Amino acid sequence: MIETSIIIPTKNGAEEFEACLAAIYSQKGTGPLEVIVIDSGSTDATLEIAERYPARIERIPPETFHHARTRNFAASLATGKFLVCLSQDAIPASETWLAALIANFKDPSVGAVYGRHLPKSGSSLERQHTLDTIYGNERIVKEPSMREKLGYRYYHFSDANSAIRRDVWQVTRFPDELKFFEDVGIAKRILDGGWKIVYEPRASVHHSHDHTVMELFKRYFDIGFAFKHLGIWGDQARSSMLRDVWGLLQKKLSQLDRNGNGNRNGHGNGNGHSNGNSHRLGACIHHDLAKSAGLFLGVNARYLPLAVKRRLSGYRLFD
Repeated sequence: MIETSIIIPTKNGAEEFEACLAAIYSQKGTGPLEVIVIDSGSTDATLEIAERYPARIERIPPETFHHARTRNFAASLATGKFLVCLSQDAIPASETWLAALIANFKDPSVGAVYGRHLPKSGSSLERQHTLDTIYGNERIVKEPSMREKLGYRYYHFSDANSAIRRDVWQVTRFPDELKFFEDVGIAKRILDGGWKIVYEPRASVHHSHDHTVMELFKRYFDIGFAFKHLGIWGDQARSSMLRDVWGLLQKKLSQLDRNGNGNRNGHGNGNGHSNGNSHRLGACIHHDLAKSAGLFLGVNARYLPLAVKRRLSGYRLFD
């Protein structure tokens, strides 16, 4: 009997996909598993890498890939009791990553679990700070009593590193109508359906992407629109996000001030290190301002002309 089915959508994953599969097949402390690779037109070595492992490979035309529908298709092929969703570039950080995810299902009221995202080496300060804020050290059990405390993070979920009970997925499924943010969509269905979702920091993967200022603006415009569309943007979400944004901004401004005082007091190390830190912190503040502006416009997208929304959407939500 297969206990766990690991679902990985792929396209031109190459080197990082090799590391991902190697880490999966090195896991310890779990029952039998299967890996299902859904490839949508790779032209590099992705399929050759997959064929080195005992994974099931399914090929679909590139034009048919859809974040929700493709994952639902992959889940329909799975035979495991638990469905683990993983990105091709999310690399498990330990040999107990999978065991840490699955252990949470000992509680029959838990419908889904998601794990920590660690920034990759060389990631931008923006990614480091954002991931540290969203994916902390504390395990969280999401249930109605936690909704006010968690605010916008109550419905946060990531199918780049997560597990869902198969019978829960059969009831909820990823929302077929969502082009993106299908993970937030299914999280809302799971929580509103009465199941718990657990954030498990011990189930860590290395997974991060650096973005330009404009990419972040457009990404957060889409996040704002999705939150509003899904009905999860309200007073609690707004106040909790403002609290986190303001806390991060204060932290960075304080670091900038310390760097500046260090230079004025003659405590610089003479090799440009302080200036380099100040430049990175300044860039990070620009990133945060872009995210805030994008989010504000996204939650108010209904007031914008369609042509403007199409220009602002990074995921082409309005095409």
